[in-house]
Amino acid sequence: MIELKINPVAKPRMTRSDIWKHRPIVDRYFAFKDHLVRLCRLQSFELPDSYKVEFLITMPDSWSRSKRDSLQGSPHRQRPDLDNLVKALNDCLIKEDSSVWNFEASKIWWDEGKILIWEKNEV
Repeated sequence: MIELKINPVAKPRMTRSDIWKHRPIVDRYFAFKDHLVRLCRLQSFELPDSYKVEFLITMPDSWSRSKRDSLQGSPHRQRPDLDNLVKALNDCLIKEDSSVWNFEASKIWWDEGKILIWEKNEV
């Protein structure tokens, strides 16, 4: 298992104008992508063709301590969408993402943003 201490970011829908027109969501995605690739290189990690991933989504600072405690570890049922988080992960870490033949993914509320990845044969 690998633990990547980074806030997960979903892959945005991009247009041709994103080449010259810097939308904040696209800039944020590319900063996430660069940071994620750097983290994986430091740990000599390559995303396998079959994996399990868990996205730990940071709770907002505006939430009370009691609300944070009650939702810690519970399913995250808001945006960003799970499929867009997986697209971002595959796009960042695999040159040809058609090689992925099996994955299991989930997203949950957590105090700190992280991405946890297991090889499927480890699970």
